Amino acid sequence: MQPGELITSDRGARPALLGDLDKAWATLAEVMDPEVPVVSVVDLGIVRDLDWQAGHLHVVVTPTYSGCPATEVIEDDIRTALEQAGFNAPKLERKLTPAWSTDWITADGRERLRAYGIAPPDGSASKRTLLGESPTVLCPQCGSAHTEVLSEFGSTACKALYRCCDCREPFDYFKCI
Repeated sequence: MQPGELITSDRGARPALLGDLDKAWATLAEVMDPEVPVVSVVDLGIVRDLDWQAGHLHVVVTPTYSGCPATEVIEDDIRTALEQAGFNAPKLERKLTPAWSTDWITADGRERLRAYGIAPPDGSASKRTLLGESPTVLCPQCGSAHTEVLSEFGSTACKALYRCCDCREPFDYFKCI
């Protein structure tokens, strides 16, 4: 809730207009993740749904994990972008179930991660690491599959630190979850 929301919750309420949802999706496609500023909240799959409720845009947001320190910043960025695009008092709903999955990252989002120097998640989220299987992680610099894990935790908790054994460059790998 925002300050004063209980008193002015109907301020700016209006019927949905043709094209509102398309405009909102396009607006959110420009809101970048603060920890990986080359991939949008839409490409990461953080924005799960948009609809119109009680005269306001309703946005369902699922953080990459429930303890993500960037969650409130992301929600503020989403709210600000939508308000600047003309959506008065958008309603954001944080939904933790089902839990976010790297399966929700779009193909474009995966390519943007790679181009930025972060190895995108390998395949689809699975529990294979629980069985001792290691993912094949391609170096985002040279494309080599000859890589090694240096630390299970990279620059953020959702990434692991790897090194390419061919070009010797360290890089983050966006973990499959």
